Amino acid sequence: MRLQVRRLCLLLFLLWVPGEPMENSDFYLAGDFLLGGLFTLHANMKSTSPVDNLQVPTCRKFTMKVVGYNLMQAMRFAVEEINNLSSLLPGVRLGYEIVDICYMFNNIQPVLYLLAQEDYFLPILKNYDRYVPRVVAIIGPDNSEAAKTVANFLSMLLLPHVSYSAITEELRDKTRYPATLRSIPSATHHIEAMVQLMLHFRWNWIVVLTSNDDYGRENSQLLTQRLARGGDICVAFQEVLPAPACAPRLDAVLDKLRRSTARVVVVFSPEVALHDFFRAVLRARLTGAVWIASESWAIDPELHGLDGLRRCGTFLGVTIRGVPVPGECDTCPWKTASYGDVLTLSGERVVFSVYAAVYAVAHALHRLLGCNRTACAPGPVRPWQLLRELWDVNFTLLNSQIFFDQQGDMPLYLDIIQWQWDLSQNPFKSVALYSPRQQQLVPIGNVSWHTGDNSVPVSMCSKSCLPGQKKKAIGLHPCCFECHDCPPGTFYNQTADEFDCQPCPSTMWSRGNAASCFRRRLAFLQWHEASTIIVVLLAALGFFSTLAILVVFWRHFRTPMVRSAGGPMCFVMLAPLLLAFGMVPVYVGPPTVFTCLWRQAFFTLCFTVCISCVAVRSFQIVCIFQMASRLPRAYGLWVRCHGAYVSVAFMTAIKAALVAGNMLAAPTIDPTSHTDPEDPSVTIVSCHPNYRLGLLLNTSMDVLLSVVGFSFAYMGKGLPMSYNEAKFITFCMAFSFTTSVSLCTFMAVHNGVLVTILDLLVTVLNFLAISLGYFGPKCYLILFYPERNTPAYFNSMIQGYTMRMD
Repeated sequence: MRLQVRRLCLLLFLLWVPGEPMENSDFYLAGDFLLGGLFTLHANMKSTSPVDNLQVPTCRKFTMKVVGYNLMQAMRFAVEEINNLSSLLPGVRLGYEIVDICYMFNNIQPVLYLLAQEDYFLPILKNYDRYVPRVVAIIGPDNSEAAKTVANFLSMLLLPHVSYSAITEELRDKTRYPATLRSIPSATHHIEAMVQLMLHFRWNWIVVLTSNDDYGRENSQLLTQRLARGGDICVAFQEVLPAPACAPRLDAVLDKLRRSTARVVVVFSPEVALHDFFRAVLRARLTGAVWIASESWAIDPELHGLDGLRRCGTFLGVTIRGVPVPGECDTCPWKTASYGDVLTLSGERVVFSVYAAVYAVAHALHRLLGCNRTACAPGPVRPWQLLRELWDVNFTLLNSQIFFDQQGDMPLYLDIIQWQWDLSQNPFKSVALYSPRQQQLVPIGNVSWHTGDNSVPVSMCSKSCLPGQKKKAIGLHPCCFECHDCPPGTFYNQTADEFDCQPCPSTMWSRGNAASCFRRRLAFLQWHEASTIIVVLLAALGFFSTLAILVVFWRHFRTPMVRSAGGPMCFVMLAPLLLAFGMVPVYVGPPTVFTCLWRQAFFTLCFTVCISCVAVRSFQIVCIFQMASRLPRAYGLWVRCHGAYVSVAFMTAIKAALVAGNMLAAPTIDPTSHTDPEDPSVTIVSCHPNYRLGLLLNTSMDVLLSVVGFSFAYMGKGLPMSYNEAKFITFCMAFSFTTSVSLCTFMAVHNGVLVTILDLLVTVLNFLAISLGYFGPKCYLILFYPERNTPAYFNSMIQGYTMRMD
């Protein structure tokens, strides 16, 4: 190994010294099967561009590219390592022909040379199925433009072509490049890694700079397409980097960068085109930016070595994940000693791609030759046969799974690296890892930012909205917006639409400026509420007082006091009162079909029976004392036909028809819910939608009966004291009239939960007015003034009234 190191270092030194043009093959190793290698050993023009003076470029006009030599070393090392293995290609010796392509100016001649046979002759044939060229496969070149040129030639013969660094998307088109595979992920994954990096740090306002070539145009187009799908990142502006000779155009780009609020700059350009650009950036004193490098210059040591570049900001880049290859040369003595850090710290990332490409071809050759543990079958290797085997390789190399996906790419991990300026450490520190298989970015380290407090730089057109705020676009960019609070009843759902608030479901509500909705509170009478407790206590009072009155009247049924109160009709009134007081709990709790029927039918009919009896009783009193003498025939018909009971039944039947018609007109008998107009966060649970209309109709009829009863009671105000119930009936009817009118008025202007509460309260109070206001005084006389409850007393009162009338 020490001898190999010395030989390599000697070759590096010889190549570093300018000399005469070399032959086609710069490095050669004889073998049973040869691998072709295309590497950029020279780059960066020393003098003026050949376009300016119309001269054909030669390699000696370029400076040495140290990374290119490191990659070439990886191929030589892999071939020699395979030759020393007994398990891979036993008895077969691999060789190589490695050629310097001078970045991309010298790629056609080497390809033709490698396609030719030993006599340098490349025949023109109709069918190349049986043609065997000088090499069985070609590794390289590195840049995309050169790789496409090479791929066009190799596709003619289906000669296996494995690129270790060209990420262009065009090479994935197997109809154009059927023989080309790559030992790296494609540009799509590099772009996705960039986008996820920007999303991770919440950068949505960026600048894109591209070189004026296929590489810059293609990658910028891929980025634009990816950003169009997501919509989370916007491009403030995009510029093409001008030629170094065009100083005014370059100054204009730098001025635009200086004035832009975007602090993240994505640069797609080959590394050779960026030296003059960053020198101009340093002269312009542009600082405070985050520079995101594409793979072409992400680990370029010469750019990293520019004096003062660290003042420009933070440099991040996407590159292939570094996998150390054990056994390689780390440093070289004498003239190449200064390149030791470069070879170790920058080149090792792409080294594994070259190393894996050589091993992939070796495994394909092993399969094609039918090798076992000891030997391989001899025979010619035709390119298309080896290509077929190469597609199917799958093996483990240095703990990495090596295979090609459906597009011919190796889905190896990508690294997000940060440029470090302390050369005692790795100048390209890994801060995140991107998996092409999962398409996911995984942070693995902290980034050292250029900001004073090491905080993440902000690059946003607009600050993020607070939770519960929607965006209102400003201009053409969706990343530039204003924030507006979502109104009540809506919420902000980022996954649905960032520029609109979503309405809450019908059963939910929001207060406004909300990121979610909550369930509306169901409003109905509950036992623990003060209003419910008061009504229930009043109902209990009415129930027990009515029960006591019923007992008193039953025990004194044949007394004049009970007979004057209506006799049997008193029990027609008291029975519904007692039942109604006892059924008040059906108003408490969420309404059901059963409770709604009781509320809308039973209660209203009970009240109608009672108030009808009061109205008929007041009419009877007037008839007895005023109409009996004037209309004796009508009075006789009233008595014979039981006019009082017929009237009560008739009015009750009308009320029952109104109730039945209202219930049949409803679309459903099931309870419904509607939003409280005064508080949208509350849902009022009530009976069917016609509940309020039916309540208004029922209350209107009760008001009419109250007016009738009040009128007759007022007409009989001059009757004898024992029969004079006018003031009690007047009180009952006036109270019923007042409360009913108040309830109708309230329902006409209000639709809240108080309607249910007031409906029950008015009903209970009206029942109490009848029970205590009409029957109470009579019970009082029966119990405490029994001497007035005699026929003699009533007869004396009637005689006195008759004498006064005469």
